[in-house]
Amino acid sequence: MSDQTHIRAHVYISGLVQGVGFRWNTRHKAQELGLTGWVKNLWDGRVEAVFEGPEAAVRDAVAWCRHGERPARVENVETRYQDATGEFRNFKVTH
Repeated sequence: MSDQTHIRAHVYISGLVQGVGFRWNTRHKAQELGLTGWVKNLWDGRVEAVFEGPEAAVRDAVAWCRHGERPARVENVETRYQDATGEFRNFKVTH
């Protein structure tokens, strides 16, 4: 079995993403993919998330963020990829 490269994605999602369950759906997707990190609402109406885990799973989570689940309407996703730090034990919704 080969080692999987772990990465981090720091993501900002804009559009109709607050008040529609986007954070909780993001948490569910991240847990489904076996990722760690967090997701939270920002004061300006965007949602911010950090995903860590195997590269393919992190990229899948970022791709999911581009559409989310109804009734969310994603307009833009800004992503910055970094080295994973391993600082998280799970994936949670924060404030």
